[in-house]
This record gives sequence, structure tokens and C-alpha cells, in this order.
Amino acid sequence: MRRTTLVTAMATGVALVLTACGGGGSSSSGSDSGEVTFWDTSGPNESPVFTKIANDCASKGGYKVKTETVAFDQALNNYKTAAQGGQGPDVFRSEVAWVPQLAKNGLINDLSDTDLAKDTGDFLEVPLGSTKYEGKSWGVPQVTDSLALLYNKKKLADAGVEPPKTWDEVKAAAAKLGGEKSFFLNNDAYYALPFIYGAGGDLVDASAKKIVVNSADNVKALQTAKGLLDAKAASTALDPTNSYANMQAAFSSGDAAMVINGPWAVADYLKGTAFTDASNLGIAPVPGDSAGKGSAPVGGHDYVIRQGTKAKQSSIKFIQCMSSVESQAQVAKELGLLPTRKSAYSNADVKANAVVSAFEPVAKAAHARPWIPEGGQLFDPLKIAYADVLSGKKEAKAALDEVAKAYKDTVVPEYSIG
Repeated sequence: MRRTTLVTAMATGVALVLTACGGGGSSSSGSDSGEVTFWDTSGPNESPVFTKIANDCASKGGYKVKTETVAFDQALNNYKTAAQGGQGPDVFRSEVAWVPQLAKNGLINDLSDTDLAKDTGDFLEVPLGSTKYEGKSWGVPQVTDSLALLYNKKKLADAGVEPPKTWDEVKAAAAKLGGEKSFFLNNDAYYALPFIYGAGGDLVDASAKKIVVNSADNVKALQTAKGLLDAKAASTALDPTNSYANMQAAFSSGDAAMVINGPWAVADYLKGTAFTDASNLGIAPVPGDSAGKGSAPVGGHDYVIRQGTKAKQSSIKFIQCMSSVESQAQVAKELGLLPTRKSAYSNADVKANAVVSAFEPVAKAAHARPWIPEGGQLFDPLKIAYADVLSGKKEAKAALDEVAKAYKDTVVPEYSIG
């Protein structure tokens, strides 16, 4: 979910892949076609690397692969439309929150009895959890991510400030770092989660089927975020549509000293004037409560196989190769994205990547999100509420009560509130 508002849509023609893509046609019980169509939902900085690895895997595996790049913000709807018509890719790069939805709707293969569900002990536990639904395996973790405190080392050093470990320390540092310019808060829902998880809150309790988004912990969490603005220790965008872009510009130029963001943003930051020297980019865990206990959400992507593919066995081989330690190490080395395999972090190339090394403890401590079919739908109501709280339009309690009602009315009506 985190990139719905982050990714710039690619060429308009991408949306036209709906029914024209390869790998189409309904499944038969016959032989494997030997041709894998892969829908890659990564951004322009990443897709050339994934395409190269995909081609290498096909060459080694003895099958053909066709990689088609689909704009992230269009990918889920495009996939569902295509798959419901018996068309679409054989392998899909799914955002972690989409997997249970696609599984429930019968649009991806249950992989529980395949080799992909065996020997999964090398995968990090939280990313692996995103591939499970109702006790079955539906995917393989591709990359993982989380949110961290990214900071301008020179700015902090010149001000005599250490990377803050608590939100109170963020406030205290502001006086030395330019007040409101010290920290930029993105007012998107995903970026509210470090405050919510750090305060011990959550959006829903899936096991108890309860809506807990308006808990006292969460009210306090959003008050903490708003408190940074009230103390002139942070700034945000009044227009939620441009919040992410404004944050990127402010940090890249050196106007803002600190932001909360993930590893996917690093490539863009390194193009900015503040980070012509890449070593100036600092990465630390998100700040937390008075004890320094912070918590950030898990994100990332999984490989899934379309229900109805004619290339199931080739798709399995393809995913095995794409998710191997070697492939993950190459992705980490070239893109700075985080492996989902534990052993990949021991690879020399991975260890040599400063971004991956800095994010490793963040990823390993990432907070699991509710792996329910409606998981992706939890963000839109929260996005509105978070922006309203930060702008001062609404108090945290009233805004979160509205989110709870929206969840009950339209997202998880079978859940109780509280």
C-alpha cells in the first residue's frame, strides 16, 4: 500500500496490458507451456535490474520469460480484471497486502503442495507471514522493506545533534536544526504507522475480529505526531496529494534535515544536491517512546502465480531462481533493496551495501500488518484522518472514531468496534 501515492504512473499505454498480455488463456491439465509472462510492478529505477535477472533465470532454467512493467498504482486492478477473464501474467509481483485478497478471490495458485512452500526457514518471519492465508501458502517473498529515520549527517553533526531515538528528542533537536525545517512529516497513512505501532496500537485485531484503530494508544500516537508540528519541530504538506513529493524535494535539497522513509527512496535522494556524497545519508531506526522503543511497518512484495496459468511448473522454477540467495544479493547490491532471505545478509556484496546494512536491523524488527483480504482497504480512511489531524482540522479522537466507523461500514463489517 505504501506506494499508492508514491509511484509516478508510467506510460499510459501500460494500462492497456489488461487482456493483451501473454500467459493468458485458461489453464488446462496438459503440459507446461514453457513460457512465463512476468508482471513487474517495480519503479523505473528498479525494473531494468529485475528484467535482467529474469532473463538470466530463463536462460539457466530452460524456459522463456517475457517481463512486462506495469505501473504500481494500476497493477492490482489490472491484474484482477485480467485474471478474472482467464488472462494476465503467469507470475505477478504483488504488494504484500494484496496477497490475501487475491487468494480469497481465487485469482492466485495455492502453492502449499509445491516446492515453493518447502524449506522456507531461510526467509525472514514477518515477510514470510505475508504469503500465508487461512493456513496455506500463496507466494514467495521477493523484497522486504520498512520505514527508518533518514537524516542528513552533515546537518546533524554541524548542529551537534545525535540521531534522535525518541519523539521528544526530535523536538529537542529542532532548536538546533532550524525549527520546522528539521523534520518533514509525510501525512500519508502508511507513515502514521510508526507512531501507531510505536505507541502499542494497531488498526484491527484480526484474530479477535475487532476494530481497534480508535484506541487510546492510537489517539496518543496521532497526538504525538501533531505535537511535533505544534512545537514547530516539524513541517508537513497541507495538500496531501503532494505531501510525498514535497518531502522528497525538501530532504534531497537539504532543506529538511530528517524524514521517515524506506529503502526505495534512497536512489532518488542520492540524486539530490544534499547527497552528492552518498555517505552523507544517515539511516537509523524510527524514533519511539520515552524509552526509545520504536516500531515500523513491514512492506515489500511477493511473487505469486496466477490461477489458470498454462506455465505453472516453469513459473515455479522462475520464482525459485528469482528468490534465490544469489538473485536477492544482486538486487541488494544494485538497487539497495532488502533481501527476504536471512542468509542473503551474509553475502559479501550485500554486507558491502551501506543502505542494506543500515536497514537490516530495521527490516528484521518490522511490525507485521494485518494479513487479511481487506488489509489494503484500511489505508484510505486512515489517510484522510491523519491528514486532518496534522492540519488541525480535527482532533485525533474524533478523526479516529470516523475511521473506525468507516471500517465497520465498508471494510470489515463483521468486526466489532473496540
